[in-house]
Amino acid sequence: MPIKIPDQLPAREVLVKEGVSVMDEQTALRQDIRPLQIGLLNLMPNKVRTETQIARLIGASPLQVELTLVRIGTHKAKNTSEDHLIAFYQTWEEVKNRKFDGFIITGAPVELLPFEEVTYWDELKQIMDWTTTHVHSPFFICWGAMAAAWHFHGVPKHTLEQKAFGVFRHNNNAPASPYLAGFSDDFAIPVSRWTEVRAQDIPEGSGLELLMESEETGPSLLSEDAGNRLYMFNHIEYDSTSLKEEYDRDVAAGVTIAVPHEYYPDDDPKRRPLNRWRSHAHLLFGNWINRVYQTTAYDLENIGKDR
Repeated sequence: MPIKIPDQLPAREVLVKEGVSVMDEQTALRQDIRPLQIGLLNLMPNKVRTETQIARLIGASPLQVELTLVRIGTHKAKNTSEDHLIAFYQTWEEVKNRKFDGFIITGAPVELLPFEEVTYWDELKQIMDWTTTHVHSPFFICWGAMAAAWHFHGVPKHTLEQKAFGVFRHNNNAPASPYLAGFSDDFAIPVSRWTEVRAQDIPEGSGLELLMESEETGPSLLSEDAGNRLYMFNHIEYDSTSLKEEYDRDVAAGVTIAVPHEYYPDDDPKRRPLNRWRSHAHLLFGNWINRVYQTTAYDLENIGKDR
């Protein structure tokens, strides 16, 4: 089944060229099926790129998925046109009375700030609490995962002396987890952050299970049965060139930055980087969508009633 996104969304053209099955709104209306309702709270500065990355991964599912783009109402985006936001996004205030099968909260370029100093922290706290009663399975990514781990469990983030930047090997700690079905014993994931969470800070009895971790960059993926939450601290959704764009931007700005770890062949930035995480990105999102489909309520209004 294809993903249903707005007909004029810029991501549509990219996905169609890549062979992702995309459904137009009129066709979706004719199908007698309840699509999975997935929301995306997009906190990344380049919203169009993030929309495409996430839509690519959830659109690969054999299930029909309807994606709703959501933004913080109290924050004005600096890198995305107001026309794009008005045309394709709803504020959380506009969707807060809806129920969702899944809801993704992305990273944001605010990781060096204390959580409480982020300008939209109060609204984000409301949204994270709202996911408990209005979302069957929330999926938090990068800074969004750190924010959720801090909010729900008091897990602190620690500032690094050097940016964790590149593609790092990760271990599969829980092969029996439904989220890691089909995963290799070890695999590569892109990392791009100035902060980290640490395994020793995960509270005992919290219900958090450490599914993936790297010897070099620490915890990568946590799951939590209560609320069906997933916390991904790295950027498994990244495009092949995302790290290159970050590196080139910093080099052009005169920022001291190391060549991304094990990203370019022979560590040569002049060579084309190889994507060694794409299959596992599709696998993780596919496993999540499958898990949501198997466990969510058929009637959306029943989501969260037992919490």
